[in-house]
Amino acid sequence: MDRLEKLCIEKGMRMTDQRRVIARVLSSAQDHPDVEELYRRAHALDPHISIATVYRTVRLFEEAGIIERHDFRDGRSRYEEAPDVHHDHLIDMKTGKVVEFVDEEIEALQHAIARKLGYKLVDHRLELYGVPIED
Repeated sequence: MDRLEKLCIEKGMRMTDQRRVIARVLSSAQDHPDVEELYRRAHALDPHISIATVYRTVRLFEEAGIIERHDFRDGRSRYEEAPDVHHDHLIDMKTGKVVEFVDEEIEALQHAIARKLGYKLVDHRLELYGVPIED
């Protein structure tokens, strides 16, 4: 049983065979797939899975806080397993590749800015968009 499936069960979710397949696909994803890509991968494992089932399951997983949705300005919602440790994203505008990173200086600066403005930072998302530097 993979991590996502365990989380679903812990949250009291009924796990059908199709939900298990979709959870497995999401757990094994090294990228941030959109619903169409999740469907392609899940359908390859179980040809009975419909795109509607993938959409419903993704929405259910997102509402339960098991996965996170990202909109990286490419017109597609993309998904990843809800991380245990906070990270930010750098999106390559040429290829669409998403690079995850953690930078303690950026984290400290965000907290300092919030404090300076009279707030305690409780959550944030940082998305950087760039193109490769041509040497």
